[in-house]
Amino acid sequence: MQRVSRRWSVRGRRPTSAPAALVLLLVSTLGGLAGCRDAPTPAVRIRIATGSPTAVYHAFGQSLAAILNRELPGVQASVVVTAASAQNVRLVGSGEAELGFTQADVLPPRSPDHPAVLAVARVYDDLLHLVTTAGGPVRTLADLRGRRVSVGAYGSGTEVTAIRLLEVAQLGGDQVWQEHLGLDDSLAALRAGRIDAFFFSGGLPVRGVADLAGSTAMRLVDLGEWTEPLRRRYGQVYVTRDIPRSVYGVDPISTVANPNYLIVRADLPEALVRELTRLLMDRREELAAAHPAAGRMSPRSAIVTTPLPLHPGAAGWYRSTKP
Repeated sequence: MQRVSRRWSVRGRRPTSAPAALVLLLVSTLGGLAGCRDAPTPAVRIRIATGSPTAVYHAFGQSLAAILNRELPGVQASVVVTAASAQNVRLVGSGEAELGFTQADVLPPRSPDHPAVLAVARVYDDLLHLVTTAGGPVRTLADLRGRRVSVGAYGSGTEVTAIRLLEVAQLGGDQVWQEHLGLDDSLAALRAGRIDAFFFSGGLPVRGVADLAGSTAMRLVDLGEWTEPLRRRYGQVYVTRDIPRSVYGVDPISTVANPNYLIVRADLPEALVRELTRLLMDRREELAAAHPAAGRMSPRSAIVTTPLPLHPGAAGWYRSTKP
């Protein structure tokens, strides 16, 4: 049987805390049997399903992976570029990723006793952007009728929210020419005039949208009036949030938003998830340097993950922080 290391440290690193040492024991156990007594313990992979390289999920995920690699010897964290929310839920649920980001409105109905994925934290709110050119004809949601619009990549949370919005506004079916483009392709298509507008759901600020605002006269379309119709048809997850002028330098608007969660494989060991949760909360300042949305987390808001239950490891860490 492979020898279990007694401390979580490597040359040049400070000795590890007691909780991290528990995770080292777990990592050693997960390594299984080895042919040699002194064979190195295989690293435990933590694949983080994110989204477009120019969107919030990716920036957040990269920073989180760097923290996990630095703070948890024996863990090898990396990011996976995806179409975002819906694909992330599928990847985590199928065991093709260990962590992922998702909007609350794309979570499939599951038995609360046997979910395929569980929550680590509510991290911030995703705001739905409807982006068009400043001189173009799209000023309201109704102006999309008969026009070519990107509703987000297949498998993205943007696609789910945008199509729901078009349905409640009676713009579904063939009322709008729908393109299914990710953020980067949507930006390129709008610049080239191949589409009239695009939707994208993300935390503020979305880097790709900010880059567009810095190089092109653009407009955000106000969607605040559609929150209540969405709530009536699809549930209470939707809320209204503002995008002030300070974010992109364009006229301020209100829009539809919904919570964003960091999810985890339900079968990931409790000790490891507890450490992931600790680092997520303790390193908020570092995560916020990668993207301001990460700085909006707090232990109080993070536990509100309805309808998705918290992983026992995450729940245990939050309980331990109460006075």
